[in-house]
Amino acid sequence: MRSSAGWFVNWVRSTSYLKKWIVLGTAIGMIAGLGAALFLTMLMGASHLLLETIGGYSPPSAAGEGGGAGTGVTRPWALPLIVGLGGLVAGFIVYRWAPEAEGHGTDAAIEAVNKDPRMIRGRVVVIKLIASAITIGSGGSAGREGPTAQISAGFGSLLARRLDLSPADGRIAVAIGIGSGIGAIFGAPLGGAVLCGAIVYKNDFEFDAIVPGLFASIVSYAVYGTFFGFEPLFGYVGAEYRLDDPLHLIWYALIGVFAGLLGILYARSFYFTVAVTKRLPGARALRPAVGGVLVGLMAIAIPQVLGSGYGWVQQGLSREALLALPLWIVLVLPVAKIVATSLTVGTGGSGGVFGPGLVIGAFTGAALWRLLEPIAPGVPDSPAPFVIVGMMACFGSIGRVPLAVMLMVAEMTGGITILAPAMAAVAVAYFIVRSSGDTIYRSQAENREAAQRMRASSDEPRDQRDDAHRQKGE
Repeated sequence: MRSSAGWFVNWVRSTSYLKKWIVLGTAIGMIAGLGAALFLTMLMGASHLLLETIGGYSPPSAAGEGGGAGTGVTRPWALPLIVGLGGLVAGFIVYRWAPEAEGHGTDAAIEAVNKDPRMIRGRVVVIKLIASAITIGSGGSAGREGPTAQISAGFGSLLARRLDLSPADGRIAVAIGIGSGIGAIFGAPLGGAVLCGAIVYKNDFEFDAIVPGLFASIVSYAVYGTFFGFEPLFGYVGAEYRLDDPLHLIWYALIGVFAGLLGILYARSFYFTVAVTKRLPGARALRPAVGGVLVGLMAIAIPQVLGSGYGWVQQGLSREALLALPLWIVLVLPVAKIVATSLTVGTGGSGGVFGPGLVIGAFTGAALWRLLEPIAPGVPDSPAPFVIVGMMACFGSIGRVPLAVMLMVAEMTGGITILAPAMAAVAVAYFIVRSSGDTIYRSQAENREAAQRMRASSDEPRDQRDDAHRQKGE
């Protein structure tokens, strides 16, 4: 067995670039797809038990996940208890066995790319999987992509250690793990592949990750789709739009202004909550429970803040369903989702920030449509274009990944015709966010040169790193 492993290590070191990344990219993609399918299965089970059965609330679901309309809140008094309990259990699990698994896992994976691709412990992946399923399944406001990104990024980190990959190859392995994991859970392989190269920098691109990312992303998508199907998450609503009036561009640019400003508010609110939480007295494991109780209290009035929120985005894509929502809910939901996500993840709860960013952007577009549609010329009859463009502009800007998010949301909504007008909104939002210097992923390096300086300042001899991993049971 050892000789076989040694042979494979030598083969990886000596073979061509293409052969190496076909094999490694395929392996990472398989783990990404399987990990995404496993996590969604766990999440669905936790949500059914905690939020639906005990909490008495069944949220609507996205078209690609059944498209159910959901039910109203039958036991509102139970929501603070359920969300708080989920935060308590998740907090105990995280701080007892893997404290670095707190918060959103994507940032930790980005840090590994920019500093040391061997630094992600295998234990963190398991703890993140369990804690995130409990956090989101109990109603915590967080995204699914954080745990799935950390699963495949953790596998990339494992390969970097076991195969003794060069630092450059190790960084590629972790980067394509991030992109393929997120691409799998969203059913967006092309956007996931572009994300592999985009997400590690604020203002640059890791071109070496693109070709390996293509292999990893399509494999992860195929594996995940084998279990959950290949229909776009939000159906084919994007395919229905055509740009036939230049006046539309004015409204999309306006969406970009609000999406950029709300993206900045999202990042600053989140990290303000993180900073305040760190100064609170008492055990760290209890803080996610406090955040959960507060989110549950919010949900008594605004249940749309609970969970991932993708079902509510689906409702917002339909004219009839959006008009059926009270106007005040539509208007306050972007800010309410920012507060709920900050209280859930910013206090140490486990889950991603990508998904909530899409929901925030979606209802930014929905709110503008509700206000403009009765009075403004050139506004589409359907809110779907505003909602889709809002998603692209908000998280594309504050995540500093405009092209990747545009492609991902286009794949999630089943059409690329929306991309042309979306360019106006995304460009405006990105310029606003870039001028502020904000990002939701603070581990992103400014560019490749800055990442090299980060690695140089944090370097330690490789044998010391490997000894540390062995002592941790890696």
